[in-house]
Amino acid sequence: MGAHEQPPHHPHKQKTPRSGYSVPRPVCAWLACGFVSLALLHLLCCTPPGTQDAVLSPLLQYVDDTYNFVSSGPRSCNYSEGRWVYAPGHARRYNGTECDVKESHDCLRNGRPDTGYLDWRWQPAGCRLPAFDAGAFLSAARGKHVALVGDSMVRNQAQSLACLLAGAGFPHRVVYRDAGPRGKPDLWRWAFPTHGVTVSFYWAPFVARATGKALNDTLPQSMNHVHLDAADDLWGADADTMDVVVLGTGHWPLNGAIYYVNGEVIGHHVHDELDPAMDIGYTRPMRMAYRTALDRLSRSGRPRTVVLATLSPGHRYEGDTLATMCPRKAPYEEGEHELRDIDRELVGLVYEEAEAARARNGEGGATRVEVLDVTKLAAMRPDGHPGAYMHRDPFAHEVQPWMAADCVHFCLPGPVDTFNEILQHILMRKRR
Repeated sequence: MGAHEQPPHHPHKQKTPRSGYSVPRPVCAWLACGFVSLALLHLLCCTPPGTQDAVLSPLLQYVDDTYNFVSSGPRSCNYSEGRWVYAPGHARRYNGTECDVKESHDCLRNGRPDTGYLDWRWQPAGCRLPAFDAGAFLSAARGKHVALVGDSMVRNQAQSLACLLAGAGFPHRVVYRDAGPRGKPDLWRWAFPTHGVTVSFYWAPFVARATGKALNDTLPQSMNHVHLDAADDLWGADADTMDVVVLGTGHWPLNGAIYYVNGEVIGHHVHDELDPAMDIGYTRPMRMAYRTALDRLSRSGRPRTVVLATLSPGHRYEGDTLATMCPRKAPYEEGEHELRDIDRELVGLVYEEAEAARARNGEGGATRVEVLDVTKLAAMRPDGHPGAYMHRDPFAHEVQPWMAADCVHFCLPGPVDTFNEILQHILMRKRR
């Protein structure tokens, strides 16, 4: 039929007049909208906040799942900014006692008396973060090796990911667990055979090759020897097998180290026995370590996604004490707990290195580089620290110094699961 031709006339298909009275469709639509609006207004004005979120959360999720308002526009949503909202049962997706986590990170096993920390959801500014979907994650990562490389917070995230997937009923097994010289899991690997997915954690607190304190917990923090021009041996040996890589170094460069390039010392940071004039700070070494790792992962030409995770800030701010902070049962409110300047600086460094890596790789390069910005959502959850629950009654005796200083890890299950909700969204959205 031509563009301007009229359809043929069928005299036997005339509309039959309806008897009685009917309401026009536009009027029905307006009445329905008015009813829904009044119902929502009543919900917002006349019901407790917990009830509001319990009703609105599934409704918003249904609208997003049906019409794809949120997922289709990832760059319109800033996951790094937002607040924690009460959402009963949101984080009750697995039992840390029944999946493979480091014992000290299992709050239930170690006597945490409350479970309210599992009833909160991260609400980004201007959009909604979909809950973790194990089936969707495994489908997106089918046949791939998902490697998480870095410090103990990255290990936390790796354990969370394995438990989120296993807790959804997907068969899995631990295929390797190497305690290493420190007596802690330095290489941990889980297999999910239904989708051919491997999840691995590699201990590499500086990302680059490091010895000293990084491999021996009995040494002082400043006794780290870091070779900035080489990937850590543990993950570097498997780099060519990795399809998705999460890199995170956290606070380790702040604690002091001696730095090398081509086997020669180029400087140090806060090492009392070396010349203060040779102190090169922490940002330059962090940049060099990230660039070495990103270039190592890009040079093979293998299509992969590399995600740089921002740090989870230490939770001991001025005025905080272990006894008052760790038992806190609710997240901080907006404006109650601001990030420190050093936290903002290190977050900015991660974004800059990600952008520089994209420029080096060029348009259409095989390696996709993204940022997993979890700093604010982590800082707003002081109750996530499991160290206080390594003993049945942690405040009935003198707290060990190492425990008082170690306020950066999260209970499992708990807020660290949100890291993987954002990671899933990164993997499922289209490349920029």
